[in-house]
Amino acid sequence: MPKLQQASPDRLRSTRLTPIAIAAALILPGIAFGDDQAFIHTADSAELEWGSCPEFMPEGCAIAVLQGNPAEPNADVFFKVTGNSTVPSHTHTSAERMVLVAGELEVEYEGQAAEVLTPGTYAYGPPELAHSATCRSDEDCVLFIAFEEPVDALPAE
Repeated sequence: MPKLQQASPDRLRSTRLTPIAIAAALILPGIAFGDDQAFIHTADSAELEWGSCPEFMPEGCAIAVLQGNPAEPNADVFFKVTGNSTVPSHTHTSAERMVLVAGELEVEYEGQAAEVLTPGTYAYGPPELAHSATCRSDEDCVLFIAFEEPVDALPAE
């Protein structure tokens, strides 16, 4: 397995507050910063506000904050990409715990064989490990992701 390169502290500091985190913190206060009440959302809940993804992501990509502040640890999001689109290789500062909600998503982590996720499939991605994904279905792929650290997505080098 190839050795992973650690991101420099300056790179991490400069990318912590990504457009995802900033936009979500500004436009999603009712959802992102709940008031300690239980709630339930589906990927098509009318209450969800979908924001844009970083520029290197495919057109039509969107993120909805479900719980937490994406600029702080322990935020949960829905990540949506349009059917038949590819998410380029990227990394996250955080580990990510994921469950595919809709579509069929092929995910490939650096140094590992590609795996196909179907709805209900759980996947774990360690921090800093480059990975890409392809939504293989005609319908949009929606992925629930729980981040341990602030939400970010950085193009792989």
